[in-house]
Amino acid sequence: MDRFFCEGSLIDTKANREWLSSPASLERAMACGAVLEQRAVVFDNNKNLIVNLGCMRGIIPFSECALSPPQSAARDITAISRVGKPVCFIITGFSRDEQGKPIALLSRRAVQASCQDAYLSRLVPGDVIDCRVTHLESFGCFCDVGCGISALLPIDFISVSRIGHPSERIFSGMDLRCAVKSIDNMGRLLLTHKELLGSWEQNASLFSAGETVYGTVRSVENYGVFVELTPNLAGLAEPCGKARPGLGASVYIKSILPDRMKIKLIIVDCFERDPGSIANFSYFFTGNHIDAFRYSPGGCAKKIETIFEQ
Repeated sequence: MDRFFCEGSLIDTKANREWLSSPASLERAMACGAVLEQRAVVFDNNKNLIVNLGCMRGIIPFSECALSPPQSAARDITAISRVGKPVCFIITGFSRDEQGKPIALLSRRAVQASCQDAYLSRLVPGDVIDCRVTHLESFGCFCDVGCGISALLPIDFISVSRIGHPSERIFSGMDLRCAVKSIDNMGRLLLTHKELLGSWEQNASLFSAGETVYGTVRSVENYGVFVELTPNLAGLAEPCGKARPGLGASVYIKSILPDRMKIKLIIVDCFERDPGSIANFSYFFTGNHIDAFRYSPGGCAKKIETIFEQ
């Protein structure tokens, strides 16, 4: 493979459709080691993942379902969770079922091993990569960083502005750019996202005192209401009886104070947010590697930064 991709990226491509168009095309795909994708339709009683290739049935044996160890519970979960979703694979051979019909023998594990060896194992902290959210948990979300291999993006690393659950910010299937925060001794990646969303000054530069803008209520304290203006920027509004976490708000910007890293707001109105209002992120950092990130302004006494240690 020339590049590694999030699972599901190939299924609708012209090349993938052509490979799957006939038994002869499948044989050619096996000969050249082409990586293909199709949806898994069944996880059977023998723990095989069954794939409908169109012209014949494909079988991913349990041992070939994922890169995780054969006896790992993670392999069961991985296989079951792929039913109804695209899986990547190479064809390792052909056989016939009990009725004499041709079947293709497939390996997802081989594709993941290639991705791990040729791509993921070469990453270092600070590298910025494309990934796709696969599922959400209260503590963060899991992302496909290549060929179905997962990495964790903890909730505290999604944005500077705090949220109660990842679903307030992202959704399953969402494409993200993330930086590699660290790599453990088993080669598993820990991701971070907030460093790509800009510093306090970069985000504050989008606003001016005297404007009335849209925000999201994130927390209500006895001394005021924190309203998020962007995922990496929140201001403090005066107490408002109508405010509660999760509501949208129109807010008047009283002042912007870089030396204190503060934005003072007045809530004009609060209202229910559109349930489908989650938007794609705007990234201030667009490079492929970041060594360090400072969130706080240079003249601010409070120093907030991230150092990506190699």
